[in-house]
Amino acid sequence: MEVKYQVFVSSTYKDLLEERQEVMQALLELDCIPVGMELFPATDDDQWTLIKRLIDDCDYYILIVGGRYGSINTEGISYTQMEYEYALNKGIPIISFLHKKPENIAVGKSENEKELKKKLESFKELVQQKTCKYYESPIELGSIVSRSLVRLTKDKPQPGWVKSTFLPSEESTKEILELTKQVELLKGELEKVKTKAPEGSENLSQGTDTIELNFSFTASGNTYKIRNVNYTSATKLTWDEIFGEISPLMIDESSERPIRNSITKLIRDKEYKKLEKQFKEEERYPTDFSINDSDYQTIKIQLRALNLMTESIRKRGVRDTTTYWTLTPFGDTVMTRLRAIKR
Repeated sequence: MEVKYQVFVSSTYKDLLEERQEVMQALLELDCIPVGMELFPATDDDQWTLIKRLIDDCDYYILIVGGRYGSINTEGISYTQMEYEYALNKGIPIISFLHKKPENIAVGKSENEKELKKKLESFKELVQQKTCKYYESPIELGSIVSRSLVRLTKDKPQPGWVKSTFLPSEESTKEILELTKQVELLKGELEKVKTKAPEGSENLSQGTDTIELNFSFTASGNTYKIRNVNYTSATKLTWDEIFGEISPLMIDESSERPIRNSITKLIRDKEYKKLEKQFKEEERYPTDFSINDSDYQTIKIQLRALNLMTESIRKRGVRDTTTYWTLTPFGDTVMTRLRAIKR
């Protein structure tokens, strides 16, 4: 669908006739609809309502500043500044063009009155707080406007105008609205599904069910005369204990090592005192705990089957071959239930 953008061109008039012509030509070549003071007398107060309405209807606003402040209203503000401030307050995308070398502007096209010169400089300071470009000649200005407006339409896209023949019929509009409602309903159902246990998971071990985990550790001697001995053992943990421990690591994402270390720490915390007491008489103490690799892989598979965690799909450099894990929406819900502090 071909879209045409309506662009308001604001500036003082007589001193910038050539510049305005170049800008208007540039806009027409971009298939834009130029709007400017050529359509109305800028000093007629009765026309201010028309000016505001035209600015409201425009997609973009272009300001050209030369060597004159312009005609002023009863409050001493130029109509050009009034237009600029109105577009600014309305949130219309603005791009301003200021003369690069104001000292080279012809005397006849510059302000003579000291007060107006002061107002012009103050206006320039206001304008330069937003996006500005600078020009030296009318021809250069036309070229800069073309490039700048193309970029502005990409950075800040607006609705624009289309032929009425391209607009959908009343029947099509109703159908689109109905389909939009259905899409929103389906999105809502999808969000609900994301925060629920997957279908069939009731047959899987979970929650307060336990899993036996094998682990290894070393009984280290208190002195160099006592030999270190490696042992294997087993313990039982609930799925809630395991997931409650590792889930905060995956709020953003986590690699394998921190997750595995966290489960090992959980095993150590549970078994340490019992093993410490067991080896006390031998003057040894338990250290270097490590979960059995097969059991660790089983935990990952089970938590994925329960839709609590999933492999992260965040893009990385080609050299980063590490596997990262993150919570699913359902996993985030379960973690909150397990870890949030209740009143």
